[in-house]
Amino acid sequence: MRSVLQGMARSRHVPMYRLSPQEARAAYEKGAHVLEPSPPELARVQDLRIPTRDGDALPARLYAPSTQALPVLLYFHGGGFTIGSVASHDTLCRILAGRSGCAVVSVGYRLAPEHRFPIAVDDAWDATRWLAAGAASLGLDALRLAVGGDSAGGTLATVCATLARDAGLPLRLQLLFYPGCAARQEARSHQRYHQGLILEQAHIEYFFGQYIADAQREDWRFAPLNTPDVDGVAPAWFGLAECDPLVDDAIAYADKLRAAGVAVDLEIYRGVTHEFIKMGRALPEARQAQADAAAALQRALQE
Repeated sequence: MRSVLQGMARSRHVPMYRLSPQEARAAYEKGAHVLEPSPPELARVQDLRIPTRDGDALPARLYAPSTQALPVLLYFHGGGFTIGSVASHDTLCRILAGRSGCAVVSVGYRLAPEHRFPIAVDDAWDATRWLAAGAASLGLDALRLAVGGDSAGGTLATVCATLARDAGLPLRLQLLFYPGCAARQEARSHQRYHQGLILEQAHIEYFFGQYIADAQREDWRFAPLNTPDVDGVAPAWFGLAECDPLVDDAIAYADKLRAAGVAVDLEIYRGVTHEFIKMGRALPEARQAQADAAAALQRALQE
């Protein structure tokens, strides 16, 4: 991890928080696969369009290791609600599908600042309902459905798990890589890891400034730690980075779930930073976390 950080420092790229959102997206896409292995081949890769409640359509991609009626993970990419795409997370989704034996549907929800809160939440929930209703038409098993994501995508996944409970839509798992969970950056990990470790405090302020008004930040759909009631939501698997400003908030959310009787499996990968899950070519911890997540998916969806 130290070598990765040193390499990034030598590259002298302009920090993302100093770029326009459009420039930041282009920079992220350019470097999205630099530290990832070659994307594995799968039996089925299919581009889709998901309708939204306001008449738009979201890009999505289906990954499946076979043509059987597989269980499915609906995946939301990270990027602070401002950057990232189906393309930026293509390799990760291929790996999860191949290793778990499950299908993965990756969703390109609409991004800020063009689409501010709660549009990403609405898109994520629309995608969840669409997949639950239409999985059979895609040759998938709607009765074995999970949601997941990394960073901002993890936030969207856990919000969808709560909305699914309220709607009576059964989910088998919420798969969460270092999700954002708090309204404010007050936990000790925000002070401990605020600078020099990929996701800096300046990045968090930049992304959230693009996405949401300060007066809205206590809304539980932005800050899952503020969810009034998490009883009965889907079991959760957390894959967290030790050296991440968000780590304490995610642990607090896992504790909230446990206190409500929700089954939680939590792993903290030592010595790595936010975004590590997409660094499988460089970090054994990333490869281990991918294998652990795939195993959790297999246990939850294949039984």
